[in-house]
Amino acid sequence: MEGPEQPIEVESDLGSGIARALSLVTLLAVLGLLGAMGWLFVIYPDTDGPASEVEEVHIQVSQGMTLRQLATQLQSEGVIKDARVWSLYMRMRRLDRHLRQGKVRFRVPMTPEEAARHATTSLGRIQVRILIPEGFSRFEIAQRLDEYGVCDADDFLDATEDASLLASYGVEANDAEGYLFPDTYEFDDDTRPRRVVERMLANWTRKHEEFEEQYAERLSKLKGWTTHDIVTLASIVEKEAAVPSERPRIAGVFWNRLTSKRFLPRRRLQADPTVQYGCVAVPEAAPSCDDYDGRITRAMLDDAQNPYNTYRHSGLPPGPISNPGRAAIAAVIDPEQHDYYYFVARGGGQHHFSKTLRQHNIAVRRNGQN
Repeated sequence: MEGPEQPIEVESDLGSGIARALSLVTLLAVLGLLGAMGWLFVIYPDTDGPASEVEEVHIQVSQGMTLRQLATQLQSEGVIKDARVWSLYMRMRRLDRHLRQGKVRFRVPMTPEEAARHATTSLGRIQVRILIPEGFSRFEIAQRLDEYGVCDADDFLDATEDASLLASYGVEANDAEGYLFPDTYEFDDDTRPRRVVERMLANWTRKHEEFEEQYAERLSKLKGWTTHDIVTLASIVEKEAAVPSERPRIAGVFWNRLTSKRFLPRRRLQADPTVQYGCVAVPEAAPSCDDYDGRITRAMLDDAQNPYNTYRHSGLPPGPISNPGRAAIAAVIDPEQHDYYYFVARGGGQHHFSKTLRQHNIAVRRNGQN
């Protein structure tokens, strides 16, 4: 006799299958999520940024700008590839709460992690690579350092007038103008101004030692000329010579004006940049500098109260008017020998040189100079 039939547990098997499937899906989802998170935190930060035709991008981060707005702008400027992914990365690390304010510079190409470091204040300091061009004055250097976030402009200028600091590097002057050697430097953002000045002075000291060794014989013939005198004249040559090859010739013109009895008025350098520098360095000393906007006027050329006015004062100005590079200093130490006493701009940064005032006046008219 057959026994009762056993019930088929279809629903139980079906439920177990669904449960196993759900578990597998959950596992795969968890593994996928872990993989995505691993990629986001381990691989993504060091991926290459997009190629760019520019070396640096400036973004003005205003108060109230959101992370997404910043990310969108960074993508449009070619700093990051995907604004959404970078925004997620920043939020997951809670970096969106500490965005830098003001003008922020991004050197490109850079990785997402490097972009994050530049965009936020919570990842520590960032290294700033900054070029100080030949011929920049300390005032122009101060402005550039401030713009790049290295240090405050006014604090830097105060540091350049630190008597004890100048003395420690053998600078016998009231400020560091002329001795802040032009070069490419790397600083952390928010570097102490004194430290910045020390780096530049130390660089100048090394270069000066090289010059003394290289031009020892020539320097021995410059009787009565101090290092400060040479730097001062070189700073004027640096401002006048837009074309590097003309530095020795322009230096020769100034030497001729200083030493020849043929040039009148005697020992007047008659250099426009010295007048302009006076309006920047000591504007309170010269009434003609009241409305100075970067352009030189006849009143400024005639103003004897400007101590840097080499049209009205003989010899060298009170000190350097810029920070000259190696070539300008070398040009002063070893100038081109010639009989030129005048020069006037003729376009393209070049100058027309003349031996007599008559020739010079003709060149001035020909080149449309007033």
